[in-house]
Amino acid sequence: MSKQPSLAIVYEHPEWFKPLFAALDRRGVGYQAFPFENHQFDLADRHAPAPVVFSRLAMSSFLRQDEHPIFYAQALYAHWELNGAHVINGSKALAIDANKARQLSVIQSLGLDIPATRVVHRQADIVAATEGLRFPVIVKVNIGGSGAGVSRYDSVDELKQAVANGSTPKGIDSVLLVQEYVPAKDKHMVRMETLDGKFLYAISLNTDGGTFDLCPADVCMIDKPTVTVQEFKPDAQAIKAAEAIARASGLDIGGIEYMIDERDGARRFYDINGLSNFVADPLNVLGWDPHEKLVDYLINVIASKREKAA
Repeated sequence: MSKQPSLAIVYEHPEWFKPLFAALDRRGVGYQAFPFENHQFDLADRHAPAPVVFSRLAMSSFLRQDEHPIFYAQALYAHWELNGAHVINGSKALAIDANKARQLSVIQSLGLDIPATRVVHRQADIVAATEGLRFPVIVKVNIGGSGAGVSRYDSVDELKQAVANGSTPKGIDSVLLVQEYVPAKDKHMVRMETLDGKFLYAISLNTDGGTFDLCPADVCMIDKPTVTVQEFKPDAQAIKAAEAIARASGLDIGGIEYMIDERDGARRFYDINGLSNFVADPLNVLGWDPHEKLVDYLINVIASKREKAA
């Protein structure tokens, strides 16, 4: 009988995590990696595949498969946690990652600024939700990824027409966010990566404003010539905010994004992303590979779990 590994990695995308696997192999960390595809679990089985499980679930998985694992994973992680496993970015973080409305509530509860936002669950209520908002507005699905399910409307008449012809976004949970479109200063957004509740690095995503898809990883950048990425040094206040958001969200690893509103200079946080593929070409962009820090963290979590079990 083979020995159970100390680490299991459950993932959905077939390409995104090769750099992570390579980093673990270089460091000699034993692990089992398996995709969500074809996965099932028995509620009578009280054993997780490893004492430490690392979730690598992308909210954009619904774009790649109709029978996506987003809601399945919520049940799976809770089952493993209730039976003693440590799930990194587990059920608490997933509940935030899979709910943009909830993300904004968490951010706002910390005294931080967000885009003016209304939340609805019926298409018929979208137009009424814009009362008091400044146009342009965007309509955004509650569970999204890679810019999917976001549309901009420059006038109420344009929005009314979209609702009438059924072309407004439709999310997999029927929840929609109706937001003021925030004109980003210098047309750039900042993504701060956090690990274990601490700031790791930040990048500036510079765009011509024509895309909502700002995924910075290697496989995402292939077809986005309008987006460029460079290292960014945020101020201490931004770092403190990102760390507070990560802790409040139960986020062990993930990205937190903001932009500076050119209308009033406010720093508006708008997204919490529980899946960090890290920036493409990190050695040239950052001068170091964040996967090494991630592996250090995983080793520490495994050791801590082992000590508690002893």
